[in-house]
Amino acid sequence: MLKDLFNVIARICIATIFLHEALDSIEHYYHTKETMTNYGILWNQDFLLRSTIGILILGGSLLIIGYKVKFASFLLMSYLIPVTFIVYSFWNDDLSVRPIHQLHFMHNIAIVGGLIMVYLYGSGKWSIKRMIDVWRLPR
Repeated sequence: MLKDLFNVIARICIATIFLHEALDSIEHYYHTKETMTNYGILWNQDFLLRSTIGILILGGSLLIIGYKVKFASFLLMSYLIPVTFIVYSFWNDDLSVRPIHQLHFMHNIAIVGGLIMVYLYGSGKWSIKRMIDVWRLPR
């Protein structure tokens, strides 16, 4: 029982990060595009940004409700890993910002670890997936 509760809490905590980032990207759309330019991401920025927002909302929502969590974890990792290496490449930074970028890099790696755990262990008992499986009529 407690394991199932912590599973839900963990999924909500991880998903909240991505949903917040999606909402922040929507709210600061043009500033986010400027940031993309600063990092050298120039190809079709509107498409990339809208796709990213969609990925963040879809992946975060699926994690919260506990449906298709392997797909959601993969989707969110396919976003987070490249972004982490592009934005927080602390090994290339000036000494003045290296510690904070290193910390953000490690935070993102920890989030990837959480996504891997969700991928491996699934959504648990308290999820939409389990409700669908329980309600499914026998064949």
